Amino acid sequence: MAQLFSADWMNELKDAWNNEPEVCEKLAEIGFDSVIYCGFKNEENPRGIFVVEKGTCVRAGAWTASDPEANWDMRADLKDWLKWVENGIGMAGMGIAFATGKLKFKVGDYKGMLKDPRMANPFVKSFGLMQLIGADELA
Repeated sequence: MAQLFSADWMNELKDAWNNEPEVCEKLAEIGFDSVIYCGFKNEENPRGIFVVEKGTCVRAGAWTASDPEANWDMRADLKDWLKWVENGIGMAGMGIAFATGKLKFKVGDYKGMLKDPRMANPFVKSFGLMQLIGADELA
């Protein structure tokens, strides 16, 4: 397994994303294009980047300062990310994580996304992909 949010880990997630029709094909149906960052709440900069064009992830890796601006920037504590990677998270769990501040969005309209099942369902499934690939803790 690769370290959470490392370039290797992000690329494993990219492959899993592109091989899951319930994520990439459903998002392609609505023409979903996005730059997605992920990282930790206690850090200014994100750790990983995920670029999606028409539902397909076209680039993933470690975040750099030259990356395009994010449409979504998800942050949580390391322990919470690792818990979700290990156990997965459903729609209810995600709602609780957001309501309690365990999952924060520095950028992106989480509430708007939840109101649109064409986006919400693939979003929850993408967290299930994290569970599929697993992750090593950070060094």
